[in-house]
Amino acid sequence: MANQTVDIVSDSLKALVDDKDFLPELTGEGRNKAFSSLLSILSTPDHVNKSYLRIALEDGQVVRIPSFRVQHNNVLGPYKGGIRFHETVNEDEVVNLASLMTLKNALHEVPFGGGKGGVVINPRDYNEKDLYVICKKYVQYFSDILGPDKDIPAPDVGTGEREMDWMMAEYKSIRPGESYLGSFTGKSVVNGGSLGRREATGKGVYFTFRYLLHDFVCDKENWLAERDNIFAKTALSLKEKPLKLAIQGFGNVGSVAALSAYQCNHLNNKVVAVSDRNVTLYNSDGLDIPSLVKFVSLNKGDLPISDEQLNQAEIKATILNREEILMLDVDVLFLAALENQIHQENMMSIKAEIIVEGANAPVTTEADDYLSEKGIIIIPDILANAGGVIVSYLEWLQGRETQFYSEEEVFEKLYDKMKETFNSVLPQFFGDPFPLRQNCYIHAVMKLSIILYRQGKLY
Repeated sequence: MANQTVDIVSDSLKALVDDKDFLPELTGEGRNKAFSSLLSILSTPDHVNKSYLRIALEDGQVVRIPSFRVQHNNVLGPYKGGIRFHETVNEDEVVNLASLMTLKNALHEVPFGGGKGGVVINPRDYNEKDLYVICKKYVQYFSDILGPDKDIPAPDVGTGEREMDWMMAEYKSIRPGESYLGSFTGKSVVNGGSLGRREATGKGVYFTFRYLLHDFVCDKENWLAERDNIFAKTALSLKEKPLKLAIQGFGNVGSVAALSAYQCNHLNNKVVAVSDRNVTLYNSDGLDIPSLVKFVSLNKGDLPISDEQLNQAEIKATILNREEILMLDVDVLFLAALENQIHQENMMSIKAEIIVEGANAPVTTEADDYLSEKGIIIIPDILANAGGVIVSYLEWLQGRETQFYSEEEVFEKLYDKMKETFNSVLPQFFGDPFPLRQNCYIHAVMKLSIILYRQGKLY
């Protein structure tokens, strides 16, 4: 996965090197050397920190658990990125995700760099006390490189506000008398977290789709109709159509996106399918999302897996295999699970005309190229799932100022920030025959390149 960053940065710089309006001060051989420097800097991390956590489990066993904290680039501000608890975590994955955080923050003009953490465990295999010890040990092992002005972790797959509360408390105990509220974001509200942080990523994911198909397309309908652009044709064909939505993943991101769709009165859409690690649930008339959210909250995060459970919850749905959600005949597919979900083996079976990446890197490069050539609009992770880091920034600010926003203010600021980004990339996307992902990467690399040049980092 780490090579993906090299390709992203290389392709973006190739698109910029011949644009004489971009960094016009750089000319001739000096320009070539500067762009070579940019490729070297942006395609490699600043630091890869790895440790084996020594954990004494409650059952008396001592285990050594691999853990990582990768710091990719901090030219825009402190490193920022989640800590993932998952059995598939590996160094290449964490490096890749850290680099994508750098690009995401640059795209949305959030003053953070890119970082990422990971612990190689399945949290379901450990009890609460053991997870508490793992969180404490993680902070102890990496405390020298963490801090409100150095590197600020947040939740990711397998972690949430509970883990961030534990980690912040340990950071505070290790560094008494120092500022600590901004050391971790995604905390519970009573521990200095921000209202709306848990829902931020999911709400941002749905808002990205809604803004594109409702606000932008409605406002630019005549202009889009004049474009000789395959993606404009896709968007216009869906504008007035009743939309069927499928959502892969029903955790913090997927469930919030599903509920946002269920409650939306701007678009004629209904969620006909959702899935998790066990099952896909399908109802062509639309699923009862509030009842599913309630069921999941009472059943350790899992969707109903039997007709008996569906009947008890008074939910009407057909039970399908979990992978079937990707191939259903729907208009829009939200991917809110893990990476590499759509790939070379299943990409030809995709029927959705819009794919929204709520997870990080859920569509492989080969699948992205194939689907884009067919005119399928892919709203990439770098654009769609930035709600979490944007509200993390707001939480970080609130911790420094010890003044807190209402939930309404948080979401208003989130949507305003995302609108700014949409309006900088969508006109070019529908104006040029380039996928939206490429447009986003180019914008992010432009921002980083300018700052690196102004700071004298290219010599």
